Amino acid sequence: MPIWSQILDEILDTSHENDYGFHDVRRKYLALLNEYTGRSVILYASGWLQNNSNLALGSINDIDVQAFMEVSYGLGGTDLDLVLHSPGGSIGAAEAIVSYLRSRFEHIRVVVPNLAMSAAAMISCAADELVLGEHSFLGPTDPQIPIQTVNGIEFVPAQAILDDFERAKLECRSRGNRFGWHPILTQYRPGLLQESVSAQQMATELVSKWLNTYMLNDQSNKGIKSRNESEIKSMEISEKLSDNTYFKMHNRRISRSTLVDWGLNIQYLENDQELQDLCLSVFHATTLMFETLDINKVVENHTGHVFFK
Repeated sequence: MPIWSQILDEILDTSHENDYGFHDVRRKYLALLNEYTGRSVILYASGWLQNNSNLALGSINDIDVQAFMEVSYGLGGTDLDLVLHSPGGSIGAAEAIVSYLRSRFEHIRVVVPNLAMSAAAMISCAADELVLGEHSFLGPTDPQIPIQTVNGIEFVPAQAILDDFERAKLECRSRGNRFGWHPILTQYRPGLLQESVSAQQMATELVSKWLNTYMLNDQSNKGIKSRNESEIKSMEISEKLSDNTYFKMHNRRISRSTLVDWGLNIQYLENDQELQDLCLSVFHATTLMFETLDINKVVENHTGHVFFK
């Protein structure tokens, strides 16, 4: 299996020929992945781990819908492999991406070579199959709400906001506590409580609907005997994924074994050595690009049609 340093050596060797060794090697393995599987391939990856200061640029947003339309143009067939590495972002944008991809492809397999967090984990739950390695993790889907603070925009778990208000209601019964809560509560804008409740409901309902429609729809392989049972199971998994009280931290990693125990349809990446080699080669080449070039996000298909940010 090509490791990180071997992919770097290949990039350096290729760069002697031109200035785009990073792109040449990544595209080579995307094309080989398509050749091996016979399925369309789209890479959606963010460099947030390499450049934390530009987390907003690497997050899922509405521009990504346009990017997916761009790289999906001209792709034939009904099957898609989506190689996904993202910190998450807008729930609304994630919903639009899923809606678009589902209008284009009948069977979607999501491969997570490392991390699919938050809204990216939601997108993963809209797959028919989820392919994870031992080194792959999803993140909790509890929604994060942007708050304007004295330090700038900060993202706060919706549940934490609701918990803050409940605690404030109790503690502010004592006049002396009101002064301590004042600087906190003044940062919360009007309508924030309802926004937090609505965001929680939206995240849970979307994941439940996608699981029930796609991943858990093949009842014969999941021990699910009825559509009602599938709906119940989908909601149970969705509620677990969004349980901020359980996870404590939004950046907590959820292991493959936990997801299997919950009932998700997960294939083990290492069970197909060729598939693992190709997917990880794509991933290593992509992360090396993020570390070196001024690029925060890439959406690209196996033909080399690409959208950069």
